Amino acid sequence: MEEIQYKAFKFRLLPTEEQKVLLSKHFGCARFVYNHFLKEKQEHYLTNKESLNYHSCAAALTRLKKTEDHIWLNEVNSQCLQTSMKNLETAYHRFFEKNSGFPKFKKRSNINSFTCPQFVTLNGPKHIQIVKFKEGIKFINHREIKGKIKSATISRVPSGKHYISILCEIPKQQHLPKTGKSIGIDLGIKDFIVTSEGQKYSNPRFLKNFESKLKKQKQNFSRKQKDSNRKEKARIKAARTCEKITNSRENMQHQVSSSLIKQYDLIALEDLNVKGMVKNHSLAKAISDVSWSSFVAKLKYKAEWYGKEIVVIERFFPSSKTCNKCHHIKESLDLSERSWKCPKCDVMHDRDINAAKNILQRALTIKSSGTDDYRHGVKIRPKAEKSAKGTDVEVSKKKRIYSLKPFE
Repeated sequence: MEEIQYKAFKFRLLPTEEQKVLLSKHFGCARFVYNHFLKEKQEHYLTNKESLNYHSCAAALTRLKKTEDHIWLNEVNSQCLQTSMKNLETAYHRFFEKNSGFPKFKKRSNINSFTCPQFVTLNGPKHIQIVKFKEGIKFINHREIKGKIKSATISRVPSGKHYISILCEIPKQQHLPKTGKSIGIDLGIKDFIVTSEGQKYSNPRFLKNFESKLKKQKQNFSRKQKDSNRKEKARIKAARTCEKITNSRENMQHQVSSSLIKQYDLIALEDLNVKGMVKNHSLAKAISDVSWSSFVAKLKYKAEWYGKEIVVIERFFPSSKTCNKCHHIKESLDLSERSWKCPKCDVMHDRDINAAKNILQRALTIKSSGTDDYRHGVKIRPKAEKSAKGTDVEVSKKKRIYSLKPFE
């Protein structure tokens, strides 16, 4: 039996004014159902101390659609509403499995979306047909849609643009040819990536480049009269600038991740506590702008697609202050020191290149030993011992710099 995988193809939609109204109804109804049953679940648990499952919510939705106050729910595709409840159920499961936070209520001002789980077909080369849109919605077809269409998610971003993401079932892609090369990468702020081979990918700092423009646009938006046409135009201008920042960052990350996956069979990197790092208010904006988590996610799914390997080493490994030649550990190394000389072997090190080399060496050691689960990195902190006063201290105060506890 042929192995399959799922791939999404995203296109820009060009709906007519009538279609925009109907799409807005779908967005609103899907958002209402999600928020309504999120509130129902919370109240039911507080009252009965038990969870309200999907089947109970589906039966309640059927009754709700028959009431006079909510008859307007029948104007949209019923399967979109059911999918919205399934998304809520998935959010609860992820919360209980500790993979995400507690589900939040959806806002109209954020990205709006709804999913059509079936009956999605192409109506010619430039139109796609879904339930309630018999004539089809025009879209910009810039690449071939491969495989069997399974579902489609239509979204509207704050700038007002509409997009459709078509999920297709395709044969599993062939693995890229092996190159026999491995590399370690050190993620940073000054340079986006520094490799163990000494190559540096600069950090474009997209947010910083547009920060002045975005600040003026938001000031202009705040000065406009509430609910006026000018205020809406000012909001769209600011939203378009934010969208440009996001798209530029995504494009850069896709190019870099694809390049690394094609060149190397094994890519080693650190398990970074990004959630804790952004609590440092001096670096929070820069860390959010560089978006390490998004880049690592791209590396992982592309490696799975093309038969490459990602090795994530433990969070507390002292990669920056360990000499990659003699493995001597420099006891103190400030963040401002971008290069240092090993006192044992007198080798001069570039801080980031040295870290990347150590990351690669550690990853190869873990992989060859076959004893550690290197896929997600070690997520525990070093053991602490009790001091004379009874407070927790690190095993060695001299190692405090590389064994900092993650922020909680």
